[in-house]
Amino acid sequence: MWAVTQRLLLGGERAATQLDGLGVRGGGVLLVHCSMRSAGGDAETMAGALRRALGPEGTLVVPAFTPENSDTSRSYLDRVHGLSEQARAAVRATMPPFDPAVSPARAMGALAETVRLTPGALRSGHPQTSFAAIGPAADELLAGHRQDCHLGEDSPLARLYEADAQVLLLGTGFESCTAFHLAEYRLPAPARRLYRCVVAPEGRRRWWQYEDIELDDSDFPALGHDFVRRAAEGSVRTGAVGSAPSRLFRFRAAVDFATGWLKEHRPGTG
Repeated sequence: MWAVTQRLLLGGERAATQLDGLGVRGGGVLLVHCSMRSAGGDAETMAGALRRALGPEGTLVVPAFTPENSDTSRSYLDRVHGLSEQARAAVRATMPPFDPAVSPARAMGALAETVRLTPGALRSGHPQTSFAAIGPAADELLAGHRQDCHLGEDSPLARLYEADAQVLLLGTGFESCTAFHLAEYRLPAPARRLYRCVVAPEGRRRWWQYEDIELDDSDFPALGHDFVRRAAEGSVRTGAVGSAPSRLFRFRAAVDFATGWLKEHRPGTG
């Protein structure tokens, strides 16, 4: 046990040093998308390293999405592909309603779950695309997340833009970069669609349908490639964190670039 503890401590110190070297700002706000499978090690150790690099005045933010409670999500459609309507109805009947206090965010990975469950962490109230955060700015960043706005101006992403946050893709690619979604809302005429999910206001389970823009991450890898290629020298920092190749960049720069790029590359939105 002592050897395991020492190994974790050393791993955390190494990761914190790597984060410092990459350019994580002490006292700043950091949005992290993480693959622990790529990084290796333990999610609690990595969360500790991130908080150590940010310092006591810094705030750590992670996505805490819950696609499992929606019958319009990609995960649901994949799950019920080929099933009869009766079998689909049975799946919908067992979907748990969103509860910000207890609903897990398994699809977001081990680090996101670790941060969500950390004592003192807060979570925004959207039933499908909530965020969790810990640090002095958590309340301000997560407040006012409207339930009919996944990732737009009334979501934590807009608050992260205002806070001049940094983004860390820790072992993940640009397909995971939620900052790009804020740019979708800033297009002149984004397509819109209906969403449905299970909620339980006042403890009563019910389905809720709402309209929001049609989120589309299919071109995010190409967008990310161009963002890196055209970025000013040094503005996208690359390096290892744990065992994972990682990128660090400013949230605002990513959103501003993506807004222009999407206008050029998505027909009908410019």
